[in-house]
Amino acid sequence: MQGWFKLHRELFDTDLWHDVSTFRLFLYLISQASHKDGVKIKGIELKRGQYIRSYRKLADDLSYKEGRGYKKYSLSTIKSCVNKLIESERVNVNETEVGTLFTIINYAKYQDLDGEEKESPNTKNEEVRTNAELTPNEVRTNSEQEQELKNVRIKELKDTTTTSENPIRLFEKLLCRLSENQMQSIYKWQDDFNGQAEIINEAIMIADNKNKRYFGFVEFLLKEWANNNLKTLDRVRAYEQEKFNKLKPTIPRFGKTSIRTEQLPDWFDKDKDETGDKPNNVTPLHPEETEARRKALEERLKKYKN
Repeated sequence: MQGWFKLHRELFDTDLWHDVSTFRLFLYLISQASHKDGVKIKGIELKRGQYIRSYRKLADDLSYKEGRGYKKYSLSTIKSCVNKLIESERVNVNETEVGTLFTIINYAKYQDLDGEEKESPNTKNEEVRTNAELTPNEVRTNSEQEQELKNVRIKELKDTTTTSENPIRLFEKLLCRLSENQMQSIYKWQDDFNGQAEIINEAIMIADNKNKRYFGFVEFLLKEWANNNLKTLDRVRAYEQEKFNKLKPTIPRFGKTSIRTEQLPDWFDKDKDETGDKPNNVTPLHPEETEARRKALEERLKKYKN
């Protein structure tokens, strides 16, 4: 946004002047608001005095230097400042698909020069033209602005701070780099699961555990969960546990195994005496006789086995 803008001196005589953060926000909105009708952003035609921006992006825009570094307002602070501007009837807001539409009430009071046409009294209730109301040529001329808004939404998703880790950051940390279209797809999946980033993260961690580090597997899981109407993390985990139990191989349970004992033939201990005990005074055999008995025993064992 180039050029100059002006302020009405009455701003310095109001409570707004003593509220630094709200004052800075109001000045920024005035400076960035469209100075004429007809500016189009992603199918939305802005009227004079209107500006589209997300709350998170506003926090970045209003960052300030403190010491050697920069600080920025929290989202709650930005929302509080916006509410103050609404209550003081300085700004009107409407939510759209591409961001929050800010309308500066009585914009002409701050920006009109002497002799210029005054702002119409219905500035508060300006309507927004949508794609359906625009001609095809008008919609096609918005490609660059539409791409910029896509990049903003992706950056907002990346910079989101929640109780769980951001899905895009976790995906690129555990699996692989994402393309812009894949980032947009994750953004839509998170919307489909009512903004529950932990469900997207669950799919990412499952892919990591299974060593399937590519986007298609994560999206396969998300489609499966969506088709089964799994809208909470607990239901997702229960569903995956059930799948695991079905695929887990069953180990057969065996009872006590019987130990096979070989029964020796009667003739095996023919050297025993009548009491069943071996005699104490056994005369050692000659080596040749021992060898002959061994061979004879082997022959008998063969016949026994047969």
